Amino acid sequence: MEAVEDIVIVGAGIAGLTTALGLHRLGIRSLVLESSDGLRTMGFSLTTWTNAWRALDAVGIGEPLRRQHSQLFGTQTASTESGLSTVERHFDAPGTQRGHEIRCVQRRTLLETLANELPSSTVRYSSRVVLIEESDHLKLVHLSDGSILKAKVLIGCDGVHSAVAKWLGFKKPSFAGRSAIRGCVYYEQGHNFEPKPFRYFGEGVRSGVIPCNDKSIYWFFTFSSSSQNEEMEESPAKMKQFVLGKLGKIPDNMRAAIEKTEPDDFILSPLRFRPPWEILLGNISKNNVCVAGDAFHPMTPDIGQGGCAALEDGIILARCLGEALRDKQGMSSEEEYKRIEMGLKSYAKERRWRAFELISTAYMVGYIQQSNGKVLNFLRDRVLASFLARLSLKMASYDCGKLRAS
Repeated sequence: MEAVEDIVIVGAGIAGLTTALGLHRLGIRSLVLESSDGLRTMGFSLTTWTNAWRALDAVGIGEPLRRQHSQLFGTQTASTESGLSTVERHFDAPGTQRGHEIRCVQRRTLLETLANELPSSTVRYSSRVVLIEESDHLKLVHLSDGSILKAKVLIGCDGVHSAVAKWLGFKKPSFAGRSAIRGCVYYEQGHNFEPKPFRYFGEGVRSGVIPCNDKSIYWFFTFSSSSQNEEMEESPAKMKQFVLGKLGKIPDNMRAAIEKTEPDDFILSPLRFRPPWEILLGNISKNNVCVAGDAFHPMTPDIGQGGCAALEDGIILARCLGEALRDKQGMSSEEEYKRIEMGLKSYAKERRWRAFELISTAYMVGYIQQSNGKVLNFLRDRVLASFLARLSLKMASYDCGKLRAS
């Protein structure tokens, strides 16, 4: 069975659903293919910085998400070796951080909010892409059930193992040499954490806790990987024991939060990134195909911008395609193809250096924060701590703009 679709988006994650919703707001239909049988919520929560809220407002879902997640009014970092604070920053204080909006959003809530705004037929689940071929100006998307879709535009939002990125010539993302254990905790009677992210560095590990709302918190723990990962991967009890044994001098309430975490609320994953030079040299778009989100710019989580950048991608990609497909009535297929190609090139041009900067910054920050050398530790805690905090805010100042070009 073959069907023709104007725009096929592979992957119903943050980038895929944001792109689909952005196009929907512009009156353009798309089809989203998701390989799993439902929305994938792996990762529990994500930090949404100012740039993310600009994107969420652009697509019209900022307000309902704000009502469900507490605003964070500062950030604090401390050394796990001494237990002493290295930097504390308030977002309502004078300076470059003024006007920032930061919240920790539950991934499931974000994805469900995006999906619920789309027409019910937009997302097709249990639809795994197994092959991509060309047929004149169309892309033939072969699915695991034997069906074939003919796409005028093909957008890969299918994560770090993206089939579309592979088709464009990108290599598999590189392993950063570190892994992350993440968890979430629900407090029936409410928790006692202040409304700000707490992060702790030292002895080769990086950990933190971020409140989502009055009753839920999200925590993370990143560490240099070893053969121990395989033993822990299927055992939440071993993950908990490993994390608790490596936390160092942290507050009792954070330690208690990890101890309280239910077995089903642990996840371990390797940290991967695309080398920044591949972003500069690779094909972000080619003809009528492009990538967005983790398929485009997988990065380490050290500045909390992976999900935020995926939201930016979705707005900018929808805008570029909207401009390309505007007033297409009476347009020949050849002209439509050329306009699509130019629209995707505009998207790639706008996103290339931003992605390069984000990946490079995240890797550098993670390397410094998770170092275990005496000299670098001294510089991090005494000299670089404030600089790194400002750098995160600088990355969050980006504005993806509106869906319609002014």
